[in-house]
Amino acid sequence: MFLKLPNPVRKIILKIHLWLGLGTGLVVFIVSITGALYCFAPELQQLTQPYRSVAIKNERFLPASELIAIAEKQIPDKKVNRLYYGQPNKSAYALFFDKDGYYYTVFINPYDGTVLKTKNMRKDFYTIMLYLHFTLLIPYGQEIVGWSTLIFFLMIVSGIILWWPRNKAAKKARFTIKWGTSPKRLNYDLHNVLGFYSSWILLFTVFTGLIWAFDGFAATVYKMTGEKYSMIQQKLPVSDTSQKSLLITDKTIDKVWYQLEDEMKDTYQGVELILPQTDSAAILVRANPSEKIFYKTDYRYFDQYSGKEFEGAYGWGKYSDAKTLSDRIRRMNYDIHIGAVLGYPGRIAAFLAALIAASLPITGLLIWLGKRKKIADV
Repeated sequence: MFLKLPNPVRKIILKIHLWLGLGTGLVVFIVSITGALYCFAPELQQLTQPYRSVAIKNERFLPASELIAIAEKQIPDKKVNRLYYGQPNKSAYALFFDKDGYYYTVFINPYDGTVLKTKNMRKDFYTIMLYLHFTLLIPYGQEIVGWSTLIFFLMIVSGIILWWPRNKAAKKARFTIKWGTSPKRLNYDLHNVLGFYSSWILLFTVFTGLIWAFDGFAATVYKMTGEKYSMIQQKLPVSDTSQKSLLITDKTIDKVWYQLEDEMKDTYQGVELILPQTDSAAILVRANPSEKIFYKTDYRYFDQYSGKEFEGAYGWGKYSDAKTLSDRIRRMNYDIHIGAVLGYPGRIAAFLAALIAASLPITGLLIWLGKRKKIADV
């Protein structure tokens, strides 16, 4: 099938593609290269950061209250926000953070309480890459990334239109890179051929990015499924403040952990305890049955005073509570974004597509400069 656009229309699309690319090229490069670098961050962190691993012992993990107390001795005057338990060969870690200030992680041997590492995460390479990916590390960076992502989506669509062959002769040159030719021709093929192959993956990557960037876009996507949010619009449960005598410091948190510890043997690969920040908030538990994907995570709520679990679906609820298509899309957004929904092949594909995306502003700029030079020489 060929696409025979009138020349004036094709020239307009080409101009739009060019100027949008020149305007957002630097942002696209930064977002793409940081996305590629972060794609295998969990494996690279485990490989290069020995404090994330521990020797397996035939012992129970220390209860949550003890690990929290140990962690809070490392960061004076700060309170733990979250505590994470992993598999028997992984360290536990406590997170300290607020929205615009500090961000520390204390890695602890969950068997004996040994502090393995206290780390300022704002100086961590992978954390910096993640913030750079989302915010460019500048004021209003998140908004700039969001609008640049939308523009990049339009560029992908216009790029596919421009790539589409107009005849049989053009078709032969669209699918393969002609090696051993002039640098100018090689650069043109790298932009067009690699851009075409990667575009089908990048469409999903960019689409999921837009869901994060714009609430209105997300709402439209869910409306197009014919359904509305079911769980995430429900009001979150409230702890019974009349039971304040049973403070969390009296090890209510341990009641929650002991229940989850038993379930980790057969059901979960990791459990994150998100501590309440107000008197009435509940303890939120994010329990994941997989270390490779996130959309199956169960969100469970417990009274911070009694330790009793709230029944019913609150927040995102358990994975089994995700009955509607819109809920499943929302849950799978991150895993689709990084390709994890298809396992390692999907993540490798997302990694390669991100690298190609980072190259497109460079090869595109070289094409434009080459044409300007040709015009100047005439």
